[in-house]
Amino acid sequence: MELSEIEQRIVGCLLEKQSTTPEHYPLSLNALTNACNQKSNRDPVLSLNESDVLDALEQLQTKHIVLIDEGLSGRVNKYSHRFCNTEFSRLQFSEQQSAIICLLLLRGPQTPGELRTRSARLATFKQVSEVEQALEELQSQGYVKKLAREPGKRESRFIHLFQDTEQYAANTATSEAKQLENAELDSLLSEIEQLKRELAEIKQHLGL
Repeated sequence: MELSEIEQRIVGCLLEKQSTTPEHYPLSLNALTNACNQKSNRDPVLSLNESDVLDALEQLQTKHIVLIDEGLSGRVNKYSHRFCNTEFSRLQFSEQQSAIICLLLLRGPQTPGELRTRSARLATFKQVSEVEQALEELQSQGYVKKLAREPGKRESRFIHLFQDTEQYAANTATSEAKQLENAELDSLLSEIEQLKRELAEIKQHLGL
């Protein structure tokens, strides 16, 4: 199952709202668009319009991941997922596993510690070891992958595999290279400014 960035966001939002606000689930197009564009608990923050979301919903319907409850007598259409834990899906997750997949869909790669901190409204993890155990189970089933630990970091991050991981790796490498270039440029500019100050001091000392 390979999902685009917007499709990942939609599925993550449907999973989240089903758990946290079941009284408002399934979601209308307007509610789903607002959920996709939330500034909290989202990374990256997106700015989608209803047309963007509707196009992605049509793709998800084609993939049999989303169901539409067509509104009658003036009622608006409502959308629900069949991504997991339904009779239509082969994906059957525990509450903890579902919470982890939801957070990875909404926020990208995260460490076990980050997942535990952010999962309070979705599932209960008494300690990080429970998160790690759930991640190991998901990894053994081929749904998540452990990334190489970043320099200076204590924990490795995990990524979900409902996406084009090669494209993700390429995008990440490009982003990291750009950050490195920017850091090197900032360092070079700082050195130039320091040399200018030293030259000015020398000129002043020599009375030039």
